Amino acid sequence: MKIAVIGAGSTYTPELGEGLILEAQALGLRELYLHDINAERLKIVGGLVQRMVEAQGNPFVVKCTLDRVEAVAGASFVLTQLRVGGQAARALDTKICLEEGLIGQETTGPVGFAKAMRTIPVLLEICADLQTHAPGAFLINFTNPAGVVTEAVLKHGGVQAIGLCNIPFGLKNSVAQECGVLAEEVDLDYVGLNHLSWVRRIFVAGRDRTGELLVRIAARPANIPGLNIDPQFAEALGMWPNSYLNYFYLQDEMIEHLQAQPRVRGEVVAELEARLLEEYKDPQLRTKPLELSKRGGAHYSTAAVSLIRDIHLNAGRKHIVNVQNQGALPDLPWDGVVEVPCVVDAQGAHPLTMGRLEPQIRGLIQHVKAYEELTVAAAVTKDYHTALLALTSHPLTRSVNKAKRILDRFNEAHQLQLH
Repeated sequence: MKIAVIGAGSTYTPELGEGLILEAQALGLRELYLHDINAERLKIVGGLVQRMVEAQGNPFVVKCTLDRVEAVAGASFVLTQLRVGGQAARALDTKICLEEGLIGQETTGPVGFAKAMRTIPVLLEICADLQTHAPGAFLINFTNPAGVVTEAVLKHGGVQAIGLCNIPFGLKNSVAQECGVLAEEVDLDYVGLNHLSWVRRIFVAGRDRTGELLVRIAARPANIPGLNIDPQFAEALGMWPNSYLNYFYLQDEMIEHLQAQPRVRGEVVAELEARLLEEYKDPQLRTKPLELSKRGGAHYSTAAVSLIRDIHLNAGRKHIVNVQNQGALPDLPWDGVVEVPCVVDAQGAHPLTMGRLEPQIRGLIQHVKAYEELTVAAAVTKDYHTALLALTSHPLTRSVNKAKRILDRFNEAHQLQLH
């Protein structure tokens, strides 16, 4: 097997390399091609991955290349983990939105829109390469906003693709740790979109333990200090919301929190990445450094490699991933991408029927899904009016006038060439 990673200059790549080393035999992995457009980062990150593989007896060959066609040609799986414009674009978009009093988060709301508009055209170029040079390959997309990007690929890319997020895997692990069991013994009734999802029921070893575990999970500290969801609301909801829902459930508090920070997240991550890259340069380093855990993306390697393994082995195991709906959630469009439990085999990921959405979550999901549909259309057509409709359709935009102003700034800053 040959696997290609596009965007391999990412500081996440050594974690992925570690997972591939562990599963190399099961995968029959022979070649790992690492591609990036940044030669310096590719040399640093790729060098560390090569040393990691050498330290384990070279179970497969690692090759670094600036040629994307060379990277994907003949690959069985192509993993995309891009950041078009880098952390600088992320920071700029966040500041543009915060100046307008709008939430700035790179997968949610207007900042997520800007990232999708930069990213989708590049992913579709990669898809064209796969059609020509790796027909039959699976594209595993980790690029954010994962749901929107995956929807664009599945509607317009002409390749087999699955969108991947580390959060569902992390939720399963949290339950497993709470209950002292293996993650395989945890089953989640999980519905929604990427970064807009809820766990409706929690099963441990086949037993429904939702009520008990929701209380225990609610007692944990919030991921953002001082921004706990009201316990009465949590009790009324009766579900375990994805932490990204704080941006919707606590809009005012979240804006205050973000505007009070001395630096935006993109600037913080840029500093962390610079430190990681300095560590990666050490010729004696042959394992991923502990500081990588601060970068985010926990469980990415395990989620990605286990998904590839189960496709390769035709395992028929369950994964929570981003796929076309196909009736899994009948309240949403058939061809829209959703994040739901799927059975994974050699043909890909098959969504399980999850039934109707409860009214307390249905409206918000449908609202955001309409925004996602319009965003995909805008990125593909580069039509200004469609882009404006997409941005104004997001529930976090809050003002048509603000949407117009930030769209014009995005268009100019990133040369989106909207017409």
